[in-house]
Amino acid sequence: MRHEKAAQLLDLARALASTAEGLTLDEMADTAGVGRRTAERMRDALRELFPQFEEIDDPPTRRFRIPAGLDGIFQTPDAEELGALRAAAEHFRASGGAGRAAALSRLEAKVLSAMRAPARRRLAPDLEAVLQAEAIAVAPGPRPFEDEAVLRQVRDAIISLRRLAFAYMGGSTPGRLREVSPLGLLFGRSNYLVAAEGEGGEPRTWRLDRLADVQVLAAPATPPAGFSLAAFVDRSFGIYQDEVEDVQLRIRPHGAEEALGWRFHSTQQAAAQPDGSVLVEFRASGMRELAWHLFSWGDKVEILGPQRLKDMMAEQLSLALRAHQA
Repeated sequence: MRHEKAAQLLDLARALASTAEGLTLDEMADTAGVGRRTAERMRDALRELFPQFEEIDDPPTRRFRIPAGLDGIFQTPDAEELGALRAAAEHFRASGGAGRAAALSRLEAKVLSAMRAPARRRLAPDLEAVLQAEAIAVAPGPRPFEDEAVLRQVRDAIISLRRLAFAYMGGSTPGRLREVSPLGLLFGRSNYLVAAEGEGGEPRTWRLDRLADVQVLAAPATPPAGFSLAAFVDRSFGIYQDEVEDVQLRIRPHGAEEALGWRFHSTQQAAAQPDGSVLVEFRASGMRELAWHLFSWGDKVEILGPQRLKDMMAEQLSLALRAHQA
């Protein structure tokens, strides 16, 4: 078996060892990036290599897993993997994500402590070389708030499906006590709790840095029927949630190449036009954030709709012009 085939088989073994419910044959094929027949051959090879290999009936199909995990000899990370972990921690730390940086640093320490000393010594020079050769550019912007105590309580409430109480220091009545059903966390330029207030309340965002006196309550929290955090995020261009509108942008020919490789929104459709321009269409809310982003495109972009986005862009340009002319 060629080296790459062995590596592919080992990657599939790791996937089977990392799942509690197991993978179907089709899922194994997707994971390995192979056809179903090849996945069957790989399954048979893994069954011979790992005596703990297990098959589970899950009508109308079957699932496969390696429940006892893999021996440490198969799990030693390489310099690229550890370097990516360290870089991710440093990126979070530099951009204000102290809580997530600390979690990744603890994970790195656990991984290294599980390795044998000779393997750690062999890895150290390569890891140092990777860290010296790569850097992450941190974009300017606000440093997001990450208080580990607040995050711990919010996560506890989300996982245990319990309601959360806090004094909210934002909005029109700062300091008002709130009781919400927490639904998730959004991390970005600022960090937010997504939660619904009251029975049948609509999900909305609450800035984490404006939460005070946070308490996890005993009362159960029931998420709205059919709620999906991913779908909630996809409604907006950024964080702010308001009316969802159809957006049409024309990227002029001198920005077309950049636009074809750009992700404006998860629902976007981008099509090259006969005149060399690109038409970008998507549905989203958050027109103010979208206007701020489009400002950076200069004369490469023309807003075709909606009118509210045109008005928002004109307003922001007028404010900036007055400030600089003064």
